[in-house]
Amino acid sequence: MDIFIKISQFLLSLSLLIILHELGHFIPAKLFKTKVEKFYLFFDYKFSLFKKKIGETTYGIGWIPLGGYVKIAGMIDESMDKEQMEKPPQPWEFRSKPAWQRLIIMLGGVTVNFIFGIFIYIMILFIWGEKYLSNNSLKDGIAVQNQLGTDLGLETGDKILTIDGNTIQKFKNLPLEFINGNTYTIERNGQIIEKEIPIDFISKLIDKDKNQGSFISLRIPFVIGQVLDNSKNINSGLLPKDLLIAINKRPIKYFDEVKDELSKYNNQEVILTIKRNNSEEDISVHVNENGKIGVALANTSFEDLEKMGYYNFEKKSYSFIEAIPAGTYKTYETLKNYIKQLKKVFNPNTGAYKGLGGFITIGSIFPPTWDWQSFLSITAFLSIMLGFMNLLPIPALDGGHVVFVLYEMITGRKPSDKFLEYAQITGFIILMALLLFANGNDIYKWVTGQL
Repeated sequence: MDIFIKISQFLLSLSLLIILHELGHFIPAKLFKTKVEKFYLFFDYKFSLFKKKIGETTYGIGWIPLGGYVKIAGMIDESMDKEQMEKPPQPWEFRSKPAWQRLIIMLGGVTVNFIFGIFIYIMILFIWGEKYLSNNSLKDGIAVQNQLGTDLGLETGDKILTIDGNTIQKFKNLPLEFINGNTYTIERNGQIIEKEIPIDFISKLIDKDKNQGSFISLRIPFVIGQVLDNSKNINSGLLPKDLLIAINKRPIKYFDEVKDELSKYNNQEVILTIKRNNSEEDISVHVNENGKIGVALANTSFEDLEKMGYYNFEKKSYSFIEAIPAGTYKTYETLKNYIKQLKKVFNPNTGAYKGLGGFITIGSIFPPTWDWQSFLSITAFLSIMLGFMNLLPIPALDGGHVVFVLYEMITGRKPSDKFLEYAQITGFIILMALLLFANGNDIYKWVTGQL
């Protein structure tokens, strides 16, 4: 059921983005009286799942879910319609239109993608507002979850001050900032320390076990979920939801402090002070040879942490007018971070290229339960990503066509149809290679258990 919900969200998001992108080309083409022969969701090699001709345009759904297209008469595109291009230009063809009109038609798709991303972020902030934990509020620092965090140079209790010289306002943004960053500054035991982020940090992050979780997290309290059946402390009196606040009268605030303290008492009895229903109680328990007491930790939500007084989450509501600049800025931040990640991908030393993923990776970022806020947030990100990727100056992408039109506008010379044809083929080969690499990465990670 979970996989079905993920697939449903992925297909809905992908279909929505493709249709809107192609509408961005379709509408200005029609406004400039350019003939649009086909408007397709997905590719229709050999046959279509559905098609219907309305006026001069055939609308349809293909069977290959790798994108979509509008076939504009007189344009060298993925259809590679050489027969049409060999005929004399007609006034209703793309190639007969002024360069400025062709430029608008080609920029229409990415323009819609960016506008749609902004619109979604505006509506998310307007409807749900924003809830986050300020990084400055972590008075006792972060928790290091695994070896990856240790290799990064972090220790539990560190207060992260800046990354690349920038103060990070929200705790949830820290992992992404480490991925995009090069240096960071921390406060440790009253000392200010600046460190470099290892060049291969992203490579290690990609290669880590998928069950390891994030390399940093909030420091959480030791709340008992249950006493294990094979534990010697099954009849000690410990109960679910008990909060551990001291071991042999030594105050304990966080879960990460418990391991070190219990390791001092292997194969001994200790007195745990627990808090239960606003009252405190001392309970004697046995510590085994591994420094454990045989209990499982409870799942503590952000709401629980806030109620217990560990953290104060900031909540901000937006009127529709306030959400407009805030949503626009969020789009800018999303695009800026995406470009930073792309730069890392093109640096072989980072190993970030191993993180390139295809449809399985994209589909996996959707939650296993239907949540409109998450769905819209992911769709907004994908819309911005799609807009930027299509702007890249690669033949066969919108950006490639834009480059040729701009060249014509600046020099007054139009590239020949034969040159555009070869450029389209070259661009198509590049895109297919990237597509095969990304989806090959997906298959490899799926086989090796990284997905």
